[in-house]
Amino acid sequence: MALFNRKNTAPSTTATLAVDPALAALTGAYTIDPAHSSIGFTVRHAMVTNVRGSFGEHEGTLELDGSDPSRSTASLDVRIASVDTGIADRDGHLVSGDFFDAEKFPLMTFRSTQAEQLGGDTYRVTGDLTIKDVTRPLSIDLEFHGSATDVYGNERVGFEGSADILRSDWGLTWNAALETGGVMVSDKVRLTFDISAIKAAPQA
Repeated sequence: MALFNRKNTAPSTTATLAVDPALAALTGAYTIDPAHSSIGFTVRHAMVTNVRGSFGEHEGTLELDGSDPSRSTASLDVRIASVDTGIADRDGHLVSGDFFDAEKFPLMTFRSTQAEQLGGDTYRVTGDLTIKDVTRPLSIDLEFHGSATDVYGNERVGFEGSADILRSDWGLTWNAALETGGVMVSDKVRLTFDISAIKAAPQA
C-alpha cells in the first residue's frame, strides 16, 4: 500500500488529494531505531569484487505528513568511527586522513530539503549530504514497507532505499593504481538505507 495516495489524475480543475484516513494517521514525528536499522555502502574493490560495510552508530528523525508527502522531512547523523567492513585494518584506513578523517570530521549528515512520491510505494527524498567539510545535494529513492505496532506497543514505519554517489565529489579521493590497469577502489559508491522508525508519543 502507498503511504500517501496519489493526486487524482483525471482531468479536473478542482483535483484534490484522496487520502486514506488510516495512512493519514501515520502523520507525526518518528525517531529512527538504530537497533533495527542499517546504513551501509558497497564499493568496487580491485576492479573485480565488491566490499560492503556499514555504520553501526547513527541517529535520526522523520517528520511524516500523511496528507501531503512534500511536507515530510528527514534528518540523519552517522558516526564515521563506527564504520565496519569486517576487517579492522581496512576500517582503520577508512577513518584515517586518507579517507574520512574521522577525528576531525566525526559525522556524516543528511538533511532533507524535498520529498515527493514517484508512484505507488516509492518516494524520493532530496537533501544535503555532508561528508568531511563538503556539502552536496543527494537524492535517495525509498520504498515504503508499511507500518506495524510491535510487541512493546511502538508504532513503526519501515523504508528501504539506496543512492549512488561519486566519492570524489565529497573529497574522498585516495586510490592506488593496479599493475593490470584500473584502480584499487572505485569512485562510485552505493549507499543503502534500511530504516525502522518509531512514532513519538502524542504530547499531553
